[in-house]
Amino acid sequence: MKYKAIIFDMDGTIIDTEKIWQSATTNLLKQRGVDYCAEFQEEHEKKIVGLSLHKSCQILKDIANISDKVEDLIHEMKTLADNQYEEGIEFIDGFTQFHSIAKGHGLKKALATNAVDSTVEITKRKLNLEKYFGTHIYNISHVDNVCKPDPALYLHAAEKLGIDPKECIAIEDSPTGVRAACSAGMFCIGINTSKKPDRLSESHQIIDTYSEIDLPKLLEMPKKK
Repeated sequence: MKYKAIIFDMDGTIIDTEKIWQSATTNLLKQRGVDYCAEFQEEHEKKIVGLSLHKSCQILKDIANISDKVEDLIHEMKTLADNQYEEGIEFIDGFTQFHSIAKGHGLKKALATNAVDSTVEITKRKLNLEKYFGTHIYNISHVDNVCKPDPALYLHAAEKLGIDPKECIAIEDSPTGVRAACSAGMFCIGINTSKKPDRLSESHQIIDTYSEIDLPKLLEMPKKK
């Protein structure tokens, strides 16, 4: 039996937001006299890639030795990032074409993201996400704020689609997302938008662009056990 659904992550998977979050982090730290230099950035990103905003801000507070409360950092970071989401976000090259191919094969589709409600709502409005996913747009608020790498979000999306998780393909760009998808029993494709393929080593397939996915061939493959 072939795969019946594809579940996409959002940031870094269907939209390119790396620069937005880098800019928000730089501005937040600058206001506190902390230089977001290359070495600091590399250490920070290695620890927070794919995590929820809450966990990311907790890590940032720790490694930058910031006295602010985590809740205050979350609010400020969200405001800085959401302002940039409003200014302009775009789909990653190849996503819309791949989505059309998946639609042609009759695959169901869903979105599963660690993003907070405000970020999801802006993205829905700016990019008309409902055109691509209908009502199947899920974030951590749908699973009591349980975040990836816990598989809860992917399991929830599969349940809402009415598809066995083992019959789902997940597409992710971060190690936490890959772990979540694999823990849910899905076939996981890691898309290397960060240009750091080692982060995706636990995925079943690594690609640089959507055009590398041979969907007809993939649908003929035995499901991952």
